Amino acid sequence: MIRKILTGLLFVLIAIQFIHPAKNNSNIQSAHLNTLYPVPAEVANTLAVACDDCHSNNTRYPWYSKIQPVSWWLNDHIIEGKRRLNFSEFANRRLAIQNHKMEEIIEMVKEGEMPLDYYTWLHGDSKLTPEQKQQIIGWAAGIMDTLAAKYPADSLKMPKRN
Repeated sequence: MIRKILTGLLFVLIAIQFIHPAKNNSNIQSAHLNTLYPVPAEVANTLAVACDDCHSNNTRYPWYSKIQPVSWWLNDHIIEGKRRLNFSEFANRRLAIQNHKMEEIIEMVKEGEMPLDYYTWLHGDSKLTPEQKQQIIGWAAGIMDTLAAKYPADSLKMPKRN
């Protein structure tokens, strides 16, 4: 009986290796964050290494992404990351959302919540140094200052939810 269960399980594991979600790879940059706001080279490099895999439309897939069910788990994580913040679609968002996302970037980086711990374990180069954190925080704060100087305050506030 156990042998039949193990054989069935092995068959299922082999069969699911042929079912993969679509890759998150798009070179369309027309609505990218950097089309609206200047991104210094050092910040752009840090964002590319530590953030873009989950927060853009262009993911660098590691070797283990070809193994199921890991591929599905990564795909769900990417979808959730892009739902929360997508640098590739940033220019399509309302000003209030753009401003709020910069505020969230500052908060998440300050508190060490981003990048996620398990991501930095697997991608050691994504762990932010104190200098990189300060660069990202300063850059995001600068964008918020630019928005505050250019637009009325009420256009930068998120609407209250009922």
